[in-house]
Amino acid sequence: MNETRRSAPIAEKLADLIGQQIADGVYQPGDKLPSLRELAQLHRYAKNTVVSAFDLLVSRGLIEPRRGSGFYVSQQLRKARVADEDSGQLVRAMDTVWLAREQLITQPEVAAVGDGFPPIGWLADMRMDRYYQKVVRTGLGSLFRYGNRFGYAPLRDSLVRKLGVLGLGVTPNQLVLTHGANDALDLVIRYFVPPGATVLVDEPGYYLLFGKLKLAGARVIGVPRLADGPDLAALEGILAAERPRLFFTQSVAHNPTGSDISAAKAYRLLQLAEKHNLAIVEDDPFADFKPTSAVRLSTLDQLERTIYIGSFSKSFSAALRVGYIACSAALANDLADLKALIHVSGSEYCERMVDVMLREGRYERHLVKLRQKLGAATEQAQQWLDEQGCTVFARNAQTLYLWVKFPGMDDSLRLAEALLPQGVKMAPGRVFHLDSSARSEWSRCNVAAMLDPRFQTAVAGLLRNRGGRDS
Repeated sequence: MNETRRSAPIAEKLADLIGQQIADGVYQPGDKLPSLRELAQLHRYAKNTVVSAFDLLVSRGLIEPRRGSGFYVSQQLRKARVADEDSGQLVRAMDTVWLAREQLITQPEVAAVGDGFPPIGWLADMRMDRYYQKVVRTGLGSLFRYGNRFGYAPLRDSLVRKLGVLGLGVTPNQLVLTHGANDALDLVIRYFVPPGATVLVDEPGYYLLFGKLKLAGARVIGVPRLADGPDLAALEGILAAERPRLFFTQSVAHNPTGSDISAAKAYRLLQLAEKHNLAIVEDDPFADFKPTSAVRLSTLDQLERTIYIGSFSKSFSAALRVGYIACSAALANDLADLKALIHVSGSEYCERMVDVMLREGRYERHLVKLRQKLGAATEQAQQWLDEQGCTVFARNAQTLYLWVKFPGMDDSLRLAEALLPQGVKMAPGRVFHLDSSARSEWSRCNVAAMLDPRFQTAVAGLLRNRGGRDS
C-alpha cells in the first residue's frame, strides 16, 4: 500500500515526461517506445513504476499496447495533429516561414502542388549509395578533420569547369563552398547588410530570402517582376531615390514565377547597376535544369558587379547541403573567413560526394534526362492549365514552377483552403510578397505535381462548381 502511494507521483512525473516528448515530436505516431526494462534502467525506477506510467499514458490516449510487441505512440494522434495543422493553415500562410515548414514535411498521401522540389524519381540516376566507396577512396583519413575554409579543393576545380560551360570564367580562389544556397545567401547578407541598410529583392520573390533580410534588420524594397525579368522603369526610380547596396535576383527559372530574364533587359540592368554603384546577387539554384545558353547576369558581367550563387539541392539531393558562391578573389577570401567564424568549415564528406558525382559519367546523362522530363512536364502542365482557362504569368519551355491564376479565384489563399481537404497542398501567392497579408490571385505551382490526377480532379471539380454557381 505504502509502495503504491510512493510510486504514484513518480509514475505521474514519468508519464508527463513521455507525454511531453510525444507532444514535442521526439516520438511520432506509430513509433515504438523503449521497453519497460529499458526505461526502468534509464531512470532507475522500479519496473512497477514504469508500468504505472504506461497505464496512465494509455488512459490519456497517448500510447497503445500491442500484445507481444510493446507499447506504441497512438496512431490517432496523427489524425489529431493533421487536423490541428489544417485549422491553422490560414494563419501560417501569412507567415514567411510557413512554406519553409511545409517543405520539410513529406506526406505521400498529399498532392504537393506547392512543393519546391522535383519528384524524387527524377533524381534516381544520382543515388548517393552508388558513390560511397569512391568517396572513401578519395581520402578516408581527412574525413575525420575539419575541411578547408574555402571548401574541398577538387570540387572547386570541378566547379571551375562546370561554370565555364555556362560561360562564367572563374578560378578556384573565387569560389567558396557553402551549406547550400541558403547558407550562401546568409553569408552575403552577414557581410554586406548591416541593420537599416536598404536592399532590393524581386517581388514576388523567394520567401526565405525575405525572412533572412528582415532578420538582419534590413530595409527591404521589392522590385516588381515581369515575365521577362525585373521592371527596369520601377528599378531605375528606386535606385535614384533610395541608393540601395544590393539587389537580390534570380535571372533564370525565377522563384516563384518561373520566368527568365531577356538578354536586352539583362544588359540594361547591368548598365543601371554600374551607374548607381549597385551590387547584384544572382541566385541560380536551377542551373542544371536550364540550357547552358540561358542568359545570366553573372556571365555577361563576369563577376565585376555580380555575385553568383549556385546549389546542388534541386538536381542532386537537398540532403547533401552543398552550395557555392562565385565572386571576386578578394571577396571570396573575406567570405571564407566569415564562413570559418560561423561554421568552422563545410561538410567535406558531402563536398567529396558531390565532386565524385560530378566527375562520374552519369552526371551528363542525368542532366539530359532531367531537362527532358522537365520540358515534358512543363508542356503538359501548361496545356492542362489552358484547358481550364487559367492564366499563366510566364510561358517557358522548361521550368519547375508556373505562376498561375485560376479563373474566378481572386484570392489564392481561399483556393488553398478549399483544396486542402481534398488532399492537395498549394502555395498561395501572398507567401512570396513582402507584405504576406496582402491578397494575391496567383499561386506557385510545381509542374510535375500538377500532373497528379488528384490535383487535376480537385481543381476541375472546384472550377466546375464555381462556374455553375456564377451562372
